[in-house]
Amino acid sequence: MLHLRHFVARSTLRAVCLASASLLVVGAAAFAVRAEAAPVAAVQSAFASDRLSVEVVGSGPDVILIPGLASSREVWRAAAERLKATHRVHLVQLAGFAGEPWTHGDGPFVEPVVGELARYIGEAGLERPAVIGHSMGGLTALLLAQAEPGLVGRVMSVDSLPFFSAMFGPQVTAENAQPFAAQAAAGILSADEASFRAQQAQTAVGMARDPATREAMVEWSMDTDRQAMAAAIRDVMTTDARPGLAAMTTPVWAVYASDADGGAPAAGSDALWGREYAALPEVRLIRVDGTRHFIMADQPARFAELVDQFLAD
Repeated sequence: MLHLRHFVARSTLRAVCLASASLLVVGAAAFAVRAEAAPVAAVQSAFASDRLSVEVVGSGPDVILIPGLASSREVWRAAAERLKATHRVHLVQLAGFAGEPWTHGDGPFVEPVVGELARYIGEAGLERPAVIGHSMGGLTALLLAQAEPGLVGRVMSVDSLPFFSAMFGPQVTAENAQPFAAQAAAGILSADEASFRAQQAQTAVGMARDPATREAMVEWSMDTDRQAMAAAIRDVMTTDARPGLAAMTTPVWAVYASDADGGAPAAGSDALWGREYAALPEVRLIRVDGTRHFIMADQPARFAELVDQFLAD
């Protein structure tokens, strides 16, 4: 478990990110909107929750986009701008992240979000929406489909494992990951501002190839409530969705990254994702090369292509 200690000490954001966080697709190409797309005004959903808020754009079949640790809903802005001509897009913002208020102290994070997403789908009258989540958002989407299979049409998890801490080895369980999750949470809470910023900047280099994306990651992390981040990382490191995989009937695409130049090697990624999703019937595993954790930022064209295929499937 030495590698887990090293990981936690070196990168608290990375810990939740692989099981959760998402980031903005920055740059002119990433934010370009198709010329034929008619402008559609964004509206704030009337849904009231102290766990999340939802911005809605476009019209058509429903798609829910869930960001992850310390991320703003702006992480999905490029995708939403592209999709809004053909889909009604629901951009989720999680409480406590990127400047949003947090009122739950060190209480649970992930499970209440799953419950509130289910409530949102019901109250908004959505009919089996597609749900796309990056990292912790991907884990949340899996848990939502497991808890409420009748509410979710399909799931795309983006660089997200059903049990984050499995990346430290097949012997790791939710129980024996608890001390390291507590250590990660404590590190978030105790770091001074300068140290925390330096840590997040170092983490961002391993998470994305795109420099603008790295900068956005750091600023969102600095604006995030530390208690919210600590609660989220503790939950993600000890939440195991694998026992529910075999019974799932919701179609799932698991998109994951590899990068021969400083990121995850392809063979290792294939082995890890294949092992951890093995129990999920008919899961579609798709590796995207030349990208780190933030696939939508490092390979925006390829990611857009996959989203279109996923929604049309």
